[in-house]
Amino acid sequence: MPPKQQATKGKASSAPPKKKEGASGGKAKKKKWSKGKVRDKLDNMVLFDKATYDKLYKEVPSYKLITPSVVSERLKIRASLARAALKELHQKGMIRLVESHSAQWIYTRATKAGADGE
Repeated sequence: MPPKQQATKGKASSAPPKKKEGASGGKAKKKKWSKGKVRDKLDNMVLFDKATYDKLYKEVPSYKLITPSVVSERLKIRASLARAALKELHQKGMIRLVESHSAQWIYTRATKAGADGE
């Protein structure tokens, strides 16, 4: 197909040519798909070391809201390890169970008045 020739020789038009509404001027570029957001890989501990275990007994009973996800994030341990640790703290009476659900257990710090009430 030969290239198009401009037809300005025969017509003397003062108005600029109208553009089509859908055209963006030239060939439209193909949409490129993004690779998605990249999250940093968590490198949480699977077992307690001495320092983290001491931190668990020292700091966690003073938290106002204690859940496995909060403990996991602050101590950099796996959630399964955090669940087991919270059960141990609850059995020793250091924290108090507020709500138990199949997916998420919510604890709070044990207070003198709260321990006697339940």
